[in-house]
Amino acid sequence: MVSLSEFDYSLPEELIAQQPIEPRDTSRLLVVHRHTGSLEHRIFSQVVEYLRPGDVLVINDTRVIPARLRGEKEGTGGRVEVLIFQALEASSEGEVWKALVRGKRVREGTRVRLRGGITAILRERDGEGWVVEFQAPRPLLSLLHEIGEVPVPPYIHVPIRDPEEYQTVYARRNGSVAAPTAGRHFTPSLLSRIEASGVKIVPVTLHIGPGTFLPVRVEEVTRHRMMPEAYEVSEEAAEKINEARCAGGKVIAIGTSTVRTLESVADEAGRVRPGKGWTDLFILPGYRFKVVDALVTNFHLPKSTLLMLVCAFAGRALIFSAYQEAILNRYRFGSFGDAMLIL
Repeated sequence: MVSLSEFDYSLPEELIAQQPIEPRDTSRLLVVHRHTGSLEHRIFSQVVEYLRPGDVLVINDTRVIPARLRGEKEGTGGRVEVLIFQALEASSEGEVWKALVRGKRVREGTRVRLRGGITAILRERDGEGWVVEFQAPRPLLSLLHEIGEVPVPPYIHVPIRDPEEYQTVYARRNGSVAAPTAGRHFTPSLLSRIEASGVKIVPVTLHIGPGTFLPVRVEEVTRHRMMPEAYEVSEEAAEKINEARCAGGKVIAIGTSTVRTLESVADEAGRVRPGKGWTDLFILPGYRFKVVDALVTNFHLPKSTLLMLVCAFAGRALIFSAYQEAILNRYRFGSFGDAMLIL
């Protein structure tokens, strides 16, 4: 049994970063050496010193969409918040999406008036979310930048000044409701330095769903189910990763979403297969990694599935020791916080 309490720790609230640091690559970097247990305190721009010619840096090029919609219930005017995350079907009568819905006394058949002349009809509950029909004057995705907000994690209470602050500089493909924030630390100039050093930068895509926000509610964490998320790995990306591995290069994953993508498409020999689909891979201690050699990630909140993945990669004892070191040295935690490089 893997217990949820094993992933709990005391985190001072003031260490949860509310705003990002600029320039992005001036955030702090705690380097964790898995084989020796040693720790180093660095600045993120120094990450290039740990990369070698022939290595491959794998990034998640997903882009966060303005998926949070606010409206009012028809008849009562009660406030309702709708967070869309998966398109199900479209017809001449409207579009159907899966969504998380927040509001008092919402039930099947509830109609919600949104901006832009849009009506959302709650059809039925579906697991953690709802199946919602949208009646809109044009395709919903084309309206989001007019009516929606970029969602941020619930532990960030300060409004972001510019939605681009939450995106990575290489975000290209629309579809996420949360950013792959380990990638926020990279700047165009740092990426250029990395490439100039002989390291290939390879994009894959995993559209991060709302499951990243949802708490684990079961004490025996193996009973927790991840919400499926859409991924895509191109033939070119798979070829570059496989070539690097065959030549002795390391695969450095930027963020837990990239880890889950690569591990979902790798065979038992560690060869990455191109393709697209859905993954609900839940990585816990005891998991045998097939392709990822090193990981850049942020400091995650207690009891989160993200923390569980990092503990699986480096060992719970070492990660908790590193986290205590980070707390003592006032590192910043969460999506806008500092970073770890686990080697």
